[in-house]
Amino acid sequence: MTETSRRPVALTCGDPAGVGPEIAVKAWETLSSSAPFFWIGDPRHLPVRAKVSLIQSSAEATKASNHGLPVLAHEFPEIAQPGVPSPANAQSVVDVIERAVHLVQSGDAAAVCTAPISKKILVDHAKFAYPGHTEFLAALGGVETSVMMLASEELKVVPVTIHMPLGEVPNALTQELLRKTLTIVHKSMVRDFGIATPRIAVAGLNPHAGEGGMLGAEEAAIIRPVCEDLRADGMKITDPLPADTMFHAKARKTYDVAVAMYHDQALIPIKTLAFDRGVNVTLGLPFVRTSPDHGTAFDIAGKGLADATSLVEAIRLAHRMASARITAFE
Repeated sequence: MTETSRRPVALTCGDPAGVGPEIAVKAWETLSSSAPFFWIGDPRHLPVRAKVSLIQSSAEATKASNHGLPVLAHEFPEIAQPGVPSPANAQSVVDVIERAVHLVQSGDAAAVCTAPISKKILVDHAKFAYPGHTEFLAALGGVETSVMMLASEELKVVPVTIHMPLGEVPNALTQELLRKTLTIVHKSMVRDFGIATPRIAVAGLNPHAGEGGMLGAEEAAIIRPVCEDLRADGMKITDPLPADTMFHAKARKTYDVAVAMYHDQALIPIKTLAFDRGVNVTLGLPFVRTSPDHGTAFDIAGKGLADATSLVEAIRLAHRMASARITAFE
């Protein structure tokens, strides 16, 4: 690993009333300096007995990791109470995300890893006009379109449409959206995962991928034409496949990433295969961003019950992706 790729990952605090602070400490206990990262947030929000190394800059993080969780302090208006999100702290949560992105953009950190936020709290009480992390990070990165991937050792999967009622999916699924998504996925698999010729499996929208039009027309009208065009451009990509036969072990060996048409079609298989180890990745950004694949878990915050496995995997993946980007440009 090059010195450049050993830059630490910037981990945001997320909502300090959630499990973010405690899983940050648990992640440091697992990783220490093997995958260096630093936490940006208010030290008062960390567990009382946590080992902490206060740092003044990200450059100190790797060495500080040998002694405690490296913390780049960011003062919040209130001391957070586990399980009780504070409107007064909402804007500081947003500010920490912006600070982390700035550190990556300036070359002081390798990647951004974000702890879970409460979107409703931020929308209601902060200057936050986005459906979630992904859209906010796209705005900070200056890109119009970004793509959500869920990644684990067993499976990488991307939903084309994300958070919308199922009944709205057919109208939202357009050739333009599908083409943009597949293009971003292909580019990211090359740039971020080091796969020169990625194999992309594409799910149909309807049962049996439409059964030749008997069970739906979207495969023939929307999905297949885009796949054919992209194959003509050199991508290794399938025609729409029946989703119910795409995710068993033998099938998964035939592709590097699966692209599904809607949220549950993508998330059910990966959460079945890797519920505690899945990582949320934002593709299409000018910087690397990962996140644990779970929410704030206010109900168990502060009780020591939170599992940090997904965060550990998110930090490790952030380092691998940052290293892959460096290699791609060398």
